[in-house]
Amino acid sequence: MTDTAAAPQLYLVTPPEFDLGSFPAQLARVLEGEEIACLRLSLATRDEDRLTRAADAVREVAHAAEVALVIDTHVVLADRLGLDGVHLLDGARSVRAARKTLGADAIVGAFCGQSRHDGMNAGEAGADYVSFGPVSGVLGDGALAERALFEWWSEMIEVPVVAEGGLTAEAVAELSQVTDFLSVGEEIWQAEDPLAALRGLLGRG
Repeated sequence: MTDTAAAPQLYLVTPPEFDLGSFPAQLARVLEGEEIACLRLSLATRDEDRLTRAADAVREVAHAAEVALVIDTHVVLADRLGLDGVHLLDGARSVRAARKTLGADAIVGAFCGQSRHDGMNAGEAGADYVSFGPVSGVLGDGALAERALFEWWSEMIEVPVVAEGGLTAEAVAELSQVTDFLSVGEEIWQAEDPLAALRGLLGRG
């Protein structure tokens, strides 16, 4: 990417826990208020019934807004529920298997922490995008995905790159020239008005 690169697209992530009665309306407001490229269901639970009901609720909202819906990790559920794809949390390790299960048209993304090597392996294995993070804060073990990683990737690799984890207005401004997608989740859902929080994060407040 260059200084004249297009602004990154928005990749929205659900909170790790939400109320099925109220969250869909909250989600719909965000999807109607800003152009979102993809939505990821990212619940903390491993309970299949809970995941299934949540997927059904957010899929209706996402598809009404013509936004693709992927799910964290659960390749089998993505296939069974007819979701648009899966976001893998183990770098390149599961990409080929996920692609085989879900088919060529599904979205398969891979979170690769701060590892350029894992990112390249994921891309070679067939990932549609690679995400790096966190980009700020004290998430995980304290290691951060620095701007230099995104800059190198954007210059050298064709696979789209996503910045995620601990996004702030400052991080958005710093990374917007060197990333294809900004992944936004808990940064906005903890706010009273998530749409306003998203716009503030993007410098549109």
